[in-house]
This record gives sequence, structure tokens and C-alpha cells, in this order.
Amino acid sequence: MEKSGNRVLLKKLLIVTVGMFGFGYAMVPFYYKICEVTGLNAGDAQVLAKNTQVDASRTITMEFDANVDANLPWKFSPVEKSVTMHPGEMVQVLFDVENLADHDITGQAIPSYGPQLAGRYVKKIECFCFTGQTLKAGEKRKMPVMLVMEPDLPKDVNTVTLSYTFFVQPGSDKSVESKETKAVNG
Repeated sequence: MEKSGNRVLLKKLLIVTVGMFGFGYAMVPFYYKICEVTGLNAGDAQVLAKNTQVDASRTITMEFDANVDANLPWKFSPVEKSVTMHPGEMVQVLFDVENLADHDITGQAIPSYGPQLAGRYVKKIECFCFTGQTLKAGEKRKMPVMLVMEPDLPKDVNTVTLSYTFFVQPGSDKSVESKETKAVNG
């Protein structure tokens, strides 16, 4: 009788295990459907598009500045020096970058804002500054920035400057490291 009881228990455990696996497998499409219906876990672009009201009564000039650290042999510039936008409006701008070196280099862009308080109101949805950018020797690229200026930007701010400076990502350019090592060691 004990053997038949163990078999019944084993069958029940197998059924529960298969049921749990099936439930876990079914949760993925169920999760996506719930997110789609409720708007949870939507991408930043979708959330901003749904939750942002465009303030057509105000116009802001967004100016762009591009700089490169002296150790980085790149050319870097905005395609447009400025754009006019309304708070809440989604805007995409492009920057040109070119690696002038004869080897691959990874750079990291750091943004800054003028006036400084404007940084709190600029929401970037897509930006090359989020991760390091590796450019092959001689490579040219257009890099996008997609952003929204939040409508609660103080009313007295009519012009915002977004400036990027590219720096060599540590460990990505051996020629810079060897120059720095020679300078330190004399």
C-alpha cells in the first residue's frame, strides 16, 4: 500500500510541477497584455507622448554646443546650432561625429546645461550620452538626441543651451594611455 501511495503522491507532484511551469510560461504574454492595457512599463517615448501637454503659448530656443577633450582625436558638432520648440513638444536633433585617428576609440559624452536649472526640465528619451560610443578608425556617424522640455520650465527661461563634451573612455585608446604614461614616467 505504501508503494501505491508514493506513486499517487509522485503523480500529484508531477502534475503540480507541470502546472507551475505552464503558469510561469503563460505569464509572459499575460504580463505584456496587462502592460499594454494599463500603460505600465511603457517606453519613455510612449510615456512622454501620452503624459505631456504641449504649451503652444510659449516658445523656447534650444541651442546646441559640442566639445571634444584634447585627448580625443574626434570632430564633433551639432547639425543644427539651435531649434525652436514649445514646452512639451518632442524634438529630435542630430550631431555629427568623426574619428580622426587610425584606430578604434570609445568616447563618452557628458551633457551640461545653461542655465544650469534647465537640466531638471530636459527629458532625454534617446541620447548617445547614455552609453560609450565606439567609432572605428575614420568612421563618421550622425548621432540623435530625442528630448522634451517639460512644460513647468520657469517662465523666465526662454533660451536653453545643451552642451556635450566627449571624453576618451578609460581603457579604450591605448595611444593616449601610452602618452600619459610617458609624461608621468618622464
